Amino acid sequence: MPTHYGVDLITFFHPSFWGLSTDEEFERLRNSAPETVWSTIFDALSESGISHIEMTFPPADFTTALQVFGSAEGFRRELDSRNLTLKSGFYGLQGADLDPAAAADAVTPYLEFLAAAGGDTLVVGPPMRATVGSTPPVFADLGLASRVADALHHIGHRSLSLGVKTALHTEAHSIFYTARDIQLMMTLTDPDYVFLCPDTAHITLGDSNPVEVVEPWRNRVVIAHWKDATGPMPADVPIDAGIHTAHREYMCTLGEGVVDWRSWARLMESTGHSDVTLLELDATPDPIGEMIAARTFVESVRAEVLGSSSN
Repeated sequence: MPTHYGVDLITFFHPSFWGLSTDEEFERLRNSAPETVWSTIFDALSESGISHIEMTFPPADFTTALQVFGSAEGFRRELDSRNLTLKSGFYGLQGADLDPAAAADAVTPYLEFLAAAGGDTLVVGPPMRATVGSTPPVFADLGLASRVADALHHIGHRSLSLGVKTALHTEAHSIFYTARDIQLMMTLTDPDYVFLCPDTAHITLGDSNPVEVVEPWRNRVVIAHWKDATGPMPADVPIDAGIHTAHREYMCTLGEGVVDWRSWARLMESTGHSDVTLLELDATPDPIGEMIAARTFVESVRAEVLGSSSN
């Protein structure tokens, strides 16, 4: 099946891309000139040959898009004018926000935006673990997993009513990234309401093989994040506000890490959802160069193992 290439917009969050030195400077830019942020991102996507996007945190989120473009329909018109398409939106589910009805209500404005702007998938980041031995502890046990599953069911029910699927993302150091976590959460959730968004790098950081872990659940995959990593992170890493920045030390250009991309490409083709290949490159200083390199690499892998092409 031919594929289109997409990217999570967190790819553009490195200050260096904006000619800045710190995250604080980037925050000031995004607060003072959100229009500039969006137009620069769109220009870079076009230059890179990327056609699909996944929305994420501010300033590449739906509330900032509403601020700049006035409505979901206005955002979609801007995308159309640039030959771009909204594929998905990332949403972080916090451990304190697990009341099922409240969780569904909280995400409804986002779901309505996604549906109106052309998106078809809500990618949900699960609650994070806590550092082992911390107080109070966070136990990634059946009790917590069941509460998360219940919240996901209500979110999934709400999203389907709007034509959007809910897919749980494998997030390193969350309650959903090891082989055991994935088996537990996929077993607890109804496959008619909760789908899977595997992230190859995050699964690798948890000392698991993405192909082996995801294969039993391939019929639940509706979207995937293609990202490489050099290997697992140390088991005793502190899980704090800097954990996502710490992840980047172990992530690398596609093809330079340990992910078995040929086997992964075959597996993703078997899901029936390989029409969009989403490249996630986590806040890189050179997003245009990295996106072109990632797309070129994946195209070569797909041509080798599938004989397929891209659009």
